[in-house]
Amino acid sequence: MTMPNVSLDKPPDVSAFFDAQSNTISYVIKDPDSTSCAIIDAVMQFDYAAGRLSYESADEIIDFITSNGLHLEWIIETHVHADHLSGAPYIQGQLGGKIGIGEYIQEVQDTFGKVFNEGTEFQRDGSQFDKLFKDGDLYKIGSLECFAIHTPGHTPACMVHVMGDAAFAGDTLFMPDGGSARADFPGGDAGQLYDSITKVLSLPDDVRLFVCHDYGPNGCSIAWETTVGAQKKANIHIGDGATRSDFVKMRETRDAQLSMPKLIIPSLQVNIRAGEVPRDEAGNMTLKIQVNRL
Repeated sequence: MTMPNVSLDKPPDVSAFFDAQSNTISYVIKDPDSTSCAIIDAVMQFDYAAGRLSYESADEIIDFITSNGLHLEWIIETHVHADHLSGAPYIQGQLGGKIGIGEYIQEVQDTFGKVFNEGTEFQRDGSQFDKLFKDGDLYKIGSLECFAIHTPGHTPACMVHVMGDAAFAGDTLFMPDGGSARADFPGGDAGQLYDSITKVLSLPDDVRLFVCHDYGPNGCSIAWETTVGAQKKANIHIGDGATRSDFVKMRETRDAQLSMPKLIIPSLQVNIRAGEVPRDEAGNMTLKIQVNRL
């Protein structure tokens, strides 16, 4: 990977927010030289049994930003999540900011538009989002220099965002004791995931790495911050020189044993729309359940 000509020495202020329903960690990233900030992977709660939405996690982030006098510039999705519903439009409605995702969202929209039999009114061009990031795109949070890395494998649209000395890995990597995310969703590919992880691990060893999920494997406490160097040394799936063929064999064997995420059906329908819930002809929020499609 060719590194953009940006400084990795500037440490942003990173605040983490853990959602216990989905084991997701959302982040607020603040430019150390201004009040500008960004959000990574905001969550909206969903009670599947009752069909009811709530916004506890998003409200916690909103309260943090307002109480600290911050100015929200970006609401970034690292990918189309299959295990939680995005809180991005709810937050945007109260605080503003641009919602961004990787440009290959169009491929994900096309795939799941067919799965859920979406009509022609559902746009598959990513236009629901304010920004579609390309590999190597540069942008700023205030004066903080940032760039995006395309990291397909878990999904086609996955991106890792590097902000100063901090990289936000989405589902490309978990903590070293958690390894890596599955690669068996439509559009996923274990070989691509290995290649993407290799790109991320070409960043300097002291870059801080923040993950999107942690499940406390083997009874460990929930954690979300590590470093590129620690991943290269100790990641149980790819650390210490694991080969591409070994990784693919491990990942495909492991993925065949995994069940689907509990919220995958509502999450995909909402998240391909930038967090908006689809509506029926009468304007009511309505989700579809497809049988034997995933």
